Amino acid sequence: MTSTMQSWQIESFDRRSLKQVEAPLPSPGAGQLLVRTQAASLNYRDLMVTSGNYAWVPPLPFTPGSDLAGVVEAVGPGVTRWAGGERIVSTFVAGWIDGKAPSGTFSLGGPGPGALATHVLLDEQWAVAAPQTLTAEQASTLPCAALTAWFSFFEEGSLKAGDTVLIHGTGGVALFGLQFAAMAGAKVIIVSGGADKREKALALGAAHVIARDADWPAEVKRLTGGRGADHVLETVGGANLGRSLASVAQGGRVSLIGVIGGGSVEASSFDFIRSRAVVQGVSVGHRRALEDMIRAIDATQMQPVIDKVYGFADAPAAFEQLERGAFGKVVVSI
Repeated sequence: MTSTMQSWQIESFDRRSLKQVEAPLPSPGAGQLLVRTQAASLNYRDLMVTSGNYAWVPPLPFTPGSDLAGVVEAVGPGVTRWAGGERIVSTFVAGWIDGKAPSGTFSLGGPGPGALATHVLLDEQWAVAAPQTLTAEQASTLPCAALTAWFSFFEEGSLKAGDTVLIHGTGGVALFGLQFAAMAGAKVIIVSGGADKREKALALGAAHVIARDADWPAEVKRLTGGRGADHVLETVGGANLGRSLASVAQGGRVSLIGVIGGGSVEASSFDFIRSRAVVQGVSVGHRRALEDMIRAIDATQMQPVIDKVYGFADAPAAFEQLERGAFGKVVVSI
């Protein structure tokens, strides 16, 4: 085992301040794991946190990156869930095991430990066994994006075969939503701005694709015989929420997970009342749901969609790729 570790740190809220630093390799304390990171995936949240545009501002400097896959290299005193040598993925919300999120939980990648490092200290409760059917790069995409879509549909939304799902975009959460909805036997409508991305979404199993600049609420109603979508995966937010409410079926559900279009909720009260829809904010999910999702992925051999894999030295370029707009996930291999 090496005596030092490498990590990426951001020293000001400007990704040009990202720099690679070396530090002594830490030893796990009581209840902790020392994880050798094999891969980390990036989320839109990481763009916001590193730019200082998130709901809260982490203390500087910090190591970004919320999701990792790796190997347990050493365990601290009192650890009972792991012995060393296991392949694991991290949980996104530290300390949320099941049920309602307890007070005092926090997310990895700020303020919790960041994934863009060769080694990370995790509490033993913050890790689950990695899927047997996926590589480390694939497994690293699951803790935030995949679990957000899974939690929206199966923990909160009671998605079932025959439902119609409206999904915005073709990023990580959106494409996991497409794959999980198809797994459940639901019909998926994708709204996307890029013609090439719409074609790829059709190839991935979408029933219909609609251009972002079209009158997509009217088109969703037309495609559903006037009924609307049973479930909307709202990854944009802002004024887009109002249009999603105009597209949802009576008594349907809108899972609000994104703020690309702004942090304010902009919608007509008449659409809330007319649709009788449930609008649910979703902030990823708990460990038990992550374990359930991983079992389903292993059983179905579902393959996450990765746009591009970067080397550890090219982490800044991975952020740039994510900011340009990826089809699926952007991963850093470590």
